[in-house]
Amino acid sequence: MTFTAQKCGVCFQPPSIVLIYRDHSQDKTRRRIMPVRNFSRFSDCSMAAEQLKNNPRHKPYLEGVSLRQLQKLYSLLRGHLGGESLAESLEKFRQEETIDPEEDMNKLDDKELAKRKSIMDELFEKNRKKKDDPDFIYDVEVEFPQDEQLESCGWDLESDEEI
Repeated sequence: MTFTAQKCGVCFQPPSIVLIYRDHSQDKTRRRIMPVRNFSRFSDCSMAAEQLKNNPRHKPYLEGVSLRQLQKLYSLLRGHLGGESLAESLEKFRQEETIDPEEDMNKLDDKELAKRKSIMDELFEKNRKKKDDPDFIYDVEVEFPQDEQLESCGWDLESDEEI
């Protein structure tokens, strides 16, 4: 059995995750509805997404769906159960999933740091150029302008006496 996920979404009434997938053995597009049980506005979306993805009944169908996408769907469902509109839930999720470049990640606990790293890994994979990509260039050379003022950093100003 080989399945290719095409679309994945959430249904609020009744609470369920909906997957549109391609069944290659029968060459048909099908819909799978996975009911969400024992989930409230206080539930952990990450844990619920992992449980769904590792569920033996759904695992073959969810191979092509990222854990991050399932977490987003559960987050939208949790927001709906908490009385938020879809736009509010999407904005809240976007803020949680955006990495602030000024944030000091040394001060984060292990769980939050792992979350930030997985967001960065996913963004890297999304933007990465592979050899098979049509706009892939093997040896990129960039000329940087020399006439602009160079920025200095605090460590540039320290004396060599400290070494």
